[in-house]
Amino acid sequence: MDSQLRDQIPTFSAKPAAAGGGVSLSGGLSSLVSGGGRSAFETFVIVLVAVIIIGGAELLLTVFAVPQYILPRPSQIGTALITEWGFIWPHLLITLYELLVGFAIGASIGFVLAAVITQFPFAEKIVTPYILLLVTTPMLALVPLLILRFGFGSEPRIIAVALASGPMVMINSATGFRRVDLAKIALARSFGASTLQIFTKIRIPMAMPMIIVGLMVGSIFGLLTTVGAEMVGGAEGLGNRLNYYSSMIRMPQFFAVITLLAIIGISIYVFFFWVGKKWASWEA
Repeated sequence: MDSQLRDQIPTFSAKPAAAGGGVSLSGGLSSLVSGGGRSAFETFVIVLVAVIIIGGAELLLTVFAVPQYILPRPSQIGTALITEWGFIWPHLLITLYELLVGFAIGASIGFVLAAVITQFPFAEKIVTPYILLLVTTPMLALVPLLILRFGFGSEPRIIAVALASGPMVMINSATGFRRVDLAKIALARSFGASTLQIFTKIRIPMAMPMIIVGLMVGSIFGLLTTVGAEMVGGAEGLGNRLNYYSSMIRMPQFFAVITLLAIIGISIYVFFFWVGKKWASWEA
Protein backbone atom coordinates (compact mmCIF):
# COMPACT_ATOMS: atom_id res chain seq x y z
CA MET A 1 0.00 0.00 0.00
CA ASP A 2 2.82 2.40 0.88
CA SER A 3 4.56 1.85 -2.45
CA GLN A 4 1.34 2.43 -4.36
CA LEU A 5 0.65 5.61 -2.39
CA ARG A 6 4.17 6.87 -3.02
CA ASP A 7 3.76 6.35 -6.74
CA GLN A 8 0.54 8.37 -6.82
CA ILE A 9 1.59 11.42 -4.79
CA PRO A 10 3.73 14.15 -6.42
CA THR A 11 7.27 14.31 -5.16
CA PHE A 12 9.23 17.46 -4.34
CA SER A 13 12.53 15.63 -4.16
CA ALA A 14 15.44 17.11 -6.09
CA LYS A 15 16.44 13.60 -7.15
CA PRO A 16 15.01 12.08 -10.34
CA ALA A 17 11.84 10.06 -9.85
CA ALA A 18 12.01 6.33 -10.22
CA ALA A 19 10.98 4.84 -13.51
CA GLY A 20 7.28 4.21 -13.74
CA GLY A 21 6.47 6.75 -10.99
CA GLY A 22 3.38 8.90 -11.03
CA VAL A 23 3.08 12.65 -11.05
CA SER A 24 6.36 14.28 -10.14
CA LEU A 25 7.71 17.74 -9.70
CA SER A 26 11.27 16.51 -9.54
CA GLY A 27 13.61 17.00 -12.45
CA GLY A 28 12.96 19.61 -15.12
CA LEU A 29 12.01 22.91 -13.55
CA SER A 30 12.52 21.59 -10.04
CA SER A 31 16.09 20.69 -10.91
CA LEU A 32 16.54 24.17 -12.30
CA VAL A 33 15.28 25.65 -9.01
CA SER A 34 17.10 23.38 -6.60
CA GLY A 35 20.29 22.93 -8.55
CA GLY A 36 20.55 19.39 -7.23
CA GLY A 37 22.41 16.87 -9.35
CA ARG A 38 23.54 19.44 -11.88
CA SER A 39 27.22 19.67 -12.79
CA ALA A 40 29.17 22.87 -13.44
CA PHE A 41 29.17 22.05 -17.15
CA GLU A 42 25.38 21.78 -17.22
CA THR A 43 25.08 25.12 -15.41
CA PHE A 44 27.44 26.64 -17.94
CA VAL A 45 25.37 25.29 -20.83
CA ILE A 46 22.15 26.72 -19.34
CA VAL A 47 23.74 30.15 -18.97
CA LEU A 48 25.27 29.90 -22.43
CA VAL A 49 21.92 29.10 -24.04
CA ALA A 50 20.34 32.11 -22.30
CA VAL A 51 23.16 34.37 -23.51
CA ILE A 52 22.85 33.03 -27.06
CA ILE A 53 19.07 33.58 -27.12
CA ILE A 54 19.21 37.10 -25.70
CA GLY A 55 22.32 38.09 -27.62
CA GLY A 56 21.03 36.54 -30.83
CA ALA A 57 17.74 38.40 -30.53
CA GLU A 58 19.60 41.66 -29.92
CA LEU A 59 21.86 41.08 -32.92
CA LEU A 60 19.14 40.01 -35.35
CA LEU A 61 16.79 42.84 -34.43
CA THR A 62 19.64 45.32 -34.83
CA VAL A 63 20.88 43.92 -38.16
CA PHE A 64 17.42 43.83 -39.71
CA ALA A 65 16.54 47.23 -38.20
CA VAL A 66 13.25 46.01 -36.77
CA PRO A 67 11.34 48.99 -35.34
CA GLN A 68 10.81 48.89 -31.60
CA TYR A 69 7.05 49.32 -32.02
CA ILE A 70 7.02 45.92 -33.76
CA LEU A 71 9.49 44.02 -31.59
CA PRO A 72 11.87 45.81 -29.20
CA ARG A 73 15.40 44.62 -28.54
CA PRO A 74 16.19 43.01 -25.16
CA SER A 75 18.37 46.02 -24.29
CA GLN A 76 15.44 48.35 -24.94
CA ILE A 77 13.20 46.21 -22.72
CA GLY A 78 15.76 46.30 -19.91
CA THR A 79 16.18 50.06 -20.29
CA ALA A 80 12.41 50.57 -20.24
CA LEU A 81 12.09 48.47 -17.09
CA ILE A 82 14.60 50.72 -15.34
CA THR A 83 13.38 54.08 -16.64
CA GLU A 84 9.68 53.29 -16.15
CA TRP A 85 10.10 51.63 -12.77
CA GLY A 86 8.83 54.68 -10.93
CA PHE A 87 5.56 54.47 -12.86
CA ILE A 88 5.27 50.67 -12.82
CA TRP A 89 5.98 49.72 -9.22
CA PRO A 90 2.76 51.24 -7.71
CA HIS A 91 0.77 49.15 -10.18
CA LEU A 92 2.91 46.13 -9.28
CA LEU A 93 1.99 46.55 -5.62
CA ILE A 94 -1.71 46.75 -6.51
CA THR A 95 -1.52 43.56 -8.60
CA LEU A 96 0.28 41.71 -5.80
CA TYR A 97 -2.27 42.95 -3.25
CA GLU A 98 -5.22 41.75 -5.33
CA LEU A 99 -3.50 38.43 -6.02
CA LEU A 100 -2.55 37.73 -2.40
CA VAL A 101 -5.89 38.75 -0.87
CA GLY A 102 -7.98 36.96 -3.50
CA PHE A 103 -5.82 33.85 -3.34
CA ALA A 104 -5.91 33.77 0.48
CA ILE A 105 -9.72 33.93 0.45
CA GLY A 106 -10.14 31.40 -2.35
CA ALA A 107 -7.55 28.95 -0.98
CA SER A 108 -9.03 29.06 2.52
CA ILE A 109 -12.56 28.39 1.28
CA GLY A 110 -11.30 25.69 -1.11
CA PHE A 111 -9.38 23.90 1.65
CA VAL A 112 -12.36 23.94 4.00
CA LEU A 113 -14.68 22.64 1.27
CA ALA A 114 -12.20 19.86 0.45
CA ALA A 115 -12.18 18.81 4.10
CA VAL A 116 -15.98 18.88 4.28
CA ILE A 117 -16.69 16.90 1.13
CA THR A 118 -14.18 14.18 2.03
CA GLN A 119 -15.71 13.75 5.48
CA PHE A 120 -19.36 14.00 4.42
CA PRO A 121 -20.21 12.29 1.08
CA PHE A 122 -23.64 13.94 1.03
CA ALA A 123 -22.00 17.39 1.01
CA GLU A 124 -19.88 16.33 -1.96
CA LYS A 125 -22.99 15.53 -3.99
CA ILE A 126 -24.36 19.00 -3.24
CA VAL A 127 -21.17 21.02 -3.75
CA THR A 128 -19.63 19.25 -6.76
CA PRO A 129 -21.96 20.66 -9.47
CA TYR A 130 -21.23 24.21 -8.34
CA ILE A 131 -17.50 23.58 -8.23
CA LEU A 132 -17.61 22.22 -11.78
CA LEU A 133 -19.52 25.35 -12.77
CA LEU A 134 -16.80 27.56 -11.32
CA VAL A 135 -14.02 25.51 -12.95
CA THR A 136 -15.58 25.60 -16.42
CA THR A 137 -16.73 29.25 -16.33
CA PRO A 138 -14.14 31.90 -17.30
CA MET A 139 -14.02 34.22 -14.30
CA LEU A 140 -13.05 37.13 -16.55
CA ALA A 141 -16.56 37.02 -18.00
CA LEU A 142 -17.91 37.94 -14.57
CA VAL A 143 -15.65 40.94 -14.05
CA PRO A 144 -17.95 43.49 -15.78
CA LEU A 145 -20.87 42.25 -13.68
CA LEU A 146 -18.80 42.47 -10.51
CA ILE A 147 -17.74 46.00 -11.45
CA LEU A 148 -21.38 47.05 -11.78
CA ARG A 149 -22.03 45.71 -8.29
CA PHE A 150 -18.84 46.68 -6.43
CA GLY A 151 -17.44 49.56 -8.50
CA PHE A 152 -14.02 50.05 -10.08
CA GLY A 153 -11.97 49.34 -6.96
CA SER A 154 -10.01 46.21 -6.15
CA GLU A 155 -13.00 44.27 -4.82
CA PRO A 156 -14.24 42.88 -8.19
CA ARG A 157 -10.78 41.64 -9.11
CA ILE A 158 -10.21 40.11 -5.67
CA ILE A 159 -13.51 38.24 -5.95
CA ALA A 160 -12.59 37.01 -9.45
CA VAL A 161 -9.22 35.76 -8.18
CA ALA A 162 -10.87 33.94 -5.27
CA LEU A 163 -13.38 32.28 -7.59
CA ALA A 164 -10.59 31.20 -9.97
CA SER A 165 -8.11 29.87 -7.39
CA GLY A 166 -10.47 28.31 -4.84
CA PRO A 167 -11.69 25.38 -6.98
CA MET A 168 -8.11 24.45 -7.93
CA VAL A 169 -7.14 24.22 -4.26
CA MET A 170 -10.31 22.31 -3.39
CA ILE A 171 -9.95 19.70 -6.14
CA ASN A 172 -6.30 18.93 -5.43
CA SER A 173 -6.75 18.94 -1.65
CA ALA A 174 -9.75 16.61 -1.86
CA THR A 175 -7.74 14.27 -4.09
CA GLY A 176 -4.94 14.23 -1.52
CA PHE A 177 -7.33 13.55 1.38
CA ARG A 178 -8.74 10.53 -0.47
CA ARG A 179 -5.28 9.06 -1.15
CA VAL A 180 -4.56 8.38 2.49
CA ASP A 181 -3.44 4.93 3.59
CA LEU A 182 -6.57 3.38 5.09
CA ALA A 183 -4.45 1.03 7.19
CA LYS A 184 -3.02 4.02 9.08
CA ILE A 185 -6.51 5.39 9.70
CA ALA A 186 -7.69 1.98 10.96
CA LEU A 187 -4.68 1.79 13.27
CA ALA A 188 -5.39 5.27 14.64
CA ARG A 189 -9.04 4.36 15.27
CA SER A 190 -7.98 1.23 17.12
CA PHE A 191 -6.04 3.48 19.49
CA GLY A 192 -9.12 5.63 20.03
CA ALA A 193 -8.23 8.61 17.82
CA SER A 194 -11.10 10.97 17.08
CA THR A 195 -12.15 12.08 13.59
CA LEU A 196 -10.50 15.47 14.15
CA GLN A 197 -7.25 13.85 15.32
CA ILE A 198 -7.21 11.54 12.31
CA PHE A 199 -7.80 14.48 9.99
CA THR A 200 -5.08 16.72 11.51
CA LYS A 201 -2.50 14.03 12.29
CA ILE A 202 -2.91 11.67 9.31
CA ARG A 203 -4.99 13.07 6.46
CA ILE A 204 -3.47 16.55 6.27
CA PRO A 205 0.21 15.46 6.54
CA MET A 206 -0.22 12.66 3.99
CA ALA A 207 -2.20 14.91 1.64
CA MET A 208 0.31 17.76 1.91
CA PRO A 209 1.96 17.09 -1.51
CA MET A 210 -1.37 17.40 -3.30
CA ILE A 211 -2.37 20.39 -1.17
CA ILE A 212 0.81 22.22 -2.16
CA VAL A 213 0.26 21.37 -5.82
CA GLY A 214 -3.25 22.77 -5.51
CA LEU A 215 -1.93 25.96 -3.94
CA MET A 216 0.64 26.29 -6.71
CA VAL A 217 -1.89 25.79 -9.50
CA GLY A 218 -4.43 28.01 -7.77
CA SER A 219 -1.94 30.85 -7.37
CA ILE A 220 -0.96 30.67 -11.05
CA PHE A 221 -4.64 30.74 -12.04
CA GLY A 222 -5.04 33.66 -9.65
CA LEU A 223 -2.21 35.59 -11.29
CA LEU A 224 -3.68 35.09 -14.75
CA THR A 225 -7.11 36.13 -13.52
CA THR A 226 -5.71 39.20 -11.76
CA VAL A 227 -3.99 40.50 -14.88
CA GLY A 228 -6.96 39.65 -17.10
CA ALA A 229 -9.40 41.36 -14.73
CA GLU A 230 -7.23 44.48 -14.66
CA MET A 231 -7.22 44.52 -18.46
CA VAL A 232 -11.00 44.07 -18.63
CA GLY A 233 -11.85 46.78 -16.15
CA GLY A 234 -9.73 48.89 -13.83
CA ALA A 235 -7.49 51.91 -13.76
CA GLU A 236 -4.69 50.28 -11.77
CA GLY A 237 -2.48 47.22 -11.85
CA LEU A 238 -0.07 45.64 -14.31
CA GLY A 239 -2.93 44.56 -16.56
CA ASN A 240 -3.95 48.19 -16.88
CA ARG A 241 -0.35 49.08 -17.76
CA LEU A 242 -0.41 46.46 -20.52
CA ASN A 243 -3.49 48.12 -22.01
CA TYR A 244 -1.96 51.56 -21.67
CA TYR A 245 1.41 50.77 -23.21
CA SER A 246 -0.10 48.76 -26.07
CA SER A 247 -2.54 51.57 -26.89
CA MET A 248 0.37 54.04 -26.96
CA ILE A 249 2.47 51.56 -29.02
CA ARG A 250 5.21 51.68 -26.40
CA MET A 251 6.40 48.13 -26.92
CA PRO A 252 9.59 48.25 -24.77
CA GLN A 253 7.49 49.25 -21.76
CA PHE A 254 4.86 46.65 -22.71
CA PHE A 255 7.42 43.85 -22.75
CA ALA A 256 8.95 45.17 -19.52
CA VAL A 257 5.60 44.57 -17.80
CA ILE A 258 5.44 41.10 -19.41
CA THR A 259 8.90 40.42 -17.95
CA LEU A 260 7.69 41.44 -14.48
CA LEU A 261 4.71 39.10 -14.75
CA ALA A 262 7.01 36.26 -15.81
CA ILE A 263 9.21 36.94 -12.78
CA ILE A 264 6.15 36.83 -10.50
CA GLY A 265 5.06 33.50 -12.01
CA ILE A 266 8.51 31.97 -11.59
CA SER A 267 8.69 33.28 -8.02
CA ILE A 268 5.38 31.57 -7.22
CA TYR A 269 6.74 28.27 -8.53
CA VAL A 270 10.01 28.61 -6.63
CA PHE A 271 8.18 29.49 -3.40
CA PHE A 272 5.84 26.51 -3.50
CA PHE A 273 8.65 24.19 -4.58
CA TRP A 274 10.58 25.34 -1.50
CA VAL A 275 7.50 24.81 0.69
CA GLY A 276 7.07 21.35 -0.83
CA LYS A 277 10.65 20.35 -0.08
CA LYS A 278 10.29 21.62 3.48
CA TRP A 279 6.87 20.19 4.36
CA ALA A 280 6.20 17.41 1.85
CA SER A 281 9.55 15.83 1.05
CA TRP A 282 8.80 12.77 3.17
CA GLU A 283 7.10 10.92 0.28
CA ALA A 284 10.39 10.83 -1.68
